[in-house]
Amino acid sequence: MTDETRSLREQVRSRYAEAARAVLEPRPGVTAQSVEISGTGSCCGTGPAALDSASCFGGQLYGESETGGLPEEAVLASLGCGNPLAVADLHEGERVLDLGSGGGIDVLLSARRVGPSGFAYGVDMTDEMLTLARANAAKAGAANVEFRRGEIEALPLTDQAVDVVISNCVINLSTDKPAVLAEMFRVLVPGGRIGITDVVAEDHMSPAGRAAAGEYVGCIAGALSRAEYLAGLAAAGFTDASVTFTNEAAPGMHSAIIRAIKPATA
Repeated sequence: MTDETRSLREQVRSRYAEAARAVLEPRPGVTAQSVEISGTGSCCGTGPAALDSASCFGGQLYGESETGGLPEEAVLASLGCGNPLAVADLHEGERVLDLGSGGGIDVLLSARRVGPSGFAYGVDMTDEMLTLARANAAKAGAANVEFRRGEIEALPLTDQAVDVVISNCVINLSTDKPAVLAEMFRVLVPGGRIGITDVVAEDHMSPAGRAAAGEYVGCIAGALSRAEYLAGLAAAGFTDASVTFTNEAAPGMHSAIIRAIKPATA
């Protein structure tokens, strides 16, 4: 790992640790979302205008019927750019993995969808987020969940451990995206699928243009282009891949839905 890579990873870890502390140790005027957009960019855009976009990120992306009964702290800690459960099509009895599970909202919602016969895992590298997520799971009385400490480039799960992988505005933060895509493929059963949300660049956006649009820890500079995403998924072995833009996060940058399948013969 280069010094630059190590520095970027630590910036990400520090930002999300601070966001978790904003929920664990409330202070006037400080929220997880205000921490998220406190730099020059965020998963939902740049500057103060990001705060005014209710459809942009966080708990507003979930309907009341989904968040009802969840601990308030799980909703307050939501920092994603979409709702991966809306596209993952989860079924009773399935095993689900959430990459970069944060405060645990998507894991808890997944656990509801798959029921007692299913299971939902969350992986996060930030100790403060894991503390928050485990507390939220206990408050929710969720017995079919587990949060593990780890990095999404080297997942702490065995081969073919899950049926579905979800993630919410996290893969763009990785400094080794090919490793993340390969790990998703490894832990999925043959015929398994991914249903994730992420920030994705239009194909004309150069790395320099992405960097100018926003900072790395704010989900912008590290985003792949649509063509890069599709090529990366194919290289990892996925088929039937699609990248669908939803709302604009910054000029030339979009929140997007990414789907793909691990071949049944893999």
